[in-house]
Amino acid sequence: MSGPAPIVVHKYGGSSLATLDKVRAVAERIAATVQRGYRVVAVVSAMGKTTDGLLDKAKSLSSNPNPRELDMLVSTGERVSTALLAIALDELGQRAVSFTGSQSGIITNTRHNRARIVEVRPYRVHDELDDGKIVIVAGYQGVSYSREITTLGRGGTDTTAVALAAALGAEYCEICSDVDGVYTADPRVVPDAKRLDAVSHEEMIALARHGAKVLNQDCVEYASQQGVAIFAKSTFGARDDTGTVVRVNPASEAPAVTAIAQRRQLLEVELPAGSSPAQLMRTLTPLGALPSGLLGGGTRPLRVAIPTADAHRLEALESALKTEFGDAVTMRRDRGTVTAVGPGLGERPEVLTEAFAAATEVDASFETSLGPLALTFTVASEAVDDLVRALHAALITNAL
Repeated sequence: MSGPAPIVVHKYGGSSLATLDKVRAVAERIAATVQRGYRVVAVVSAMGKTTDGLLDKAKSLSSNPNPRELDMLVSTGERVSTALLAIALDELGQRAVSFTGSQSGIITNTRHNRARIVEVRPYRVHDELDDGKIVIVAGYQGVSYSREITTLGRGGTDTTAVALAAALGAEYCEICSDVDGVYTADPRVVPDAKRLDAVSHEEMIALARHGAKVLNQDCVEYASQQGVAIFAKSTFGARDDTGTVVRVNPASEAPAVTAIAQRRQLLEVELPAGSSPAQLMRTLTPLGALPSGLLGGGTRPLRVAIPTADAHRLEALESALKTEFGDAVTMRRDRGTVTAVGPGLGERPEVLTEAFAAATEVDASFETSLGPLALTFTVASEAVDDLVRALHAALITNAL
């Protein structure tokens, strides 16, 4: 006797489910996967801009929404998607069941708005798969040990999918969205950017950490820890197009610079020399603000960069900093970052020379930091796109 059919996990983003016609198309895609002999777990985001709309409603009532209530609010978006997709699959003659994050066994820590998964208990998912059903799971959310609903932050549906793939021993995990893979730069900024066939977990983590939006940073870190290969691909592209695979050891030889990532706006916080980094973190953490960079400290001014895209309570954060540090703190929102990611940055000085020359042409007032895989430039927000194009041309299009 042959064993049970292999399990695969699909993740579908909000743009893939933005209309009822798209929900039907996703249902047909899942049904086709079942017909090829797989058991499917589909992890879904809220439809279209639902989450943004819910956040806007909260912020119109309060500049400082309670983080627990924010999680209760925004977690409803994915529940709509799961139920509608299950209904669409039923209409196609496929048995399906929808689960919230907590019902599917996603256990998180207690931090609201940007929780981390600490355990997966997919017992109910296994039971329904064994009963021949397709399981639809609400991504981006879970439940803490104290039985509170939590959300995982921007891109958290990706993390849910990878966590379930690891816990279920899935054959593969597809992250499906409106883009067909990972590119050497944002194609909306660099029209001649090329799609990467494969990229390492480490490089993808660096890209995500510095603003690339194709895959969530926590998702790739989890995949790296669990040895899960991720296929980033287009929901409605050709089924035989594998997109970009993110795995431990990509087969292709890596160039010096793999890709360019950017953040168009940061909240940059600066405190005078002698300020306590611990005190600063105690102010930031309760408000869900996670720094993407920290510079100085001790006898030098202490500067922290905070991405604004996932800071739901930015005004409250600025107010708390003023209350805690008074006139000692300065804040600005007119800075962004551009980051080159690749294995050759720490080994080939000629690559750094080209990068510095390109940056000087765009914004000579740049500041920079260098890590094992990433070279980051902090520049004026309005210079970000120009610097992305300049670095892509110098380091990738005209590769050394």
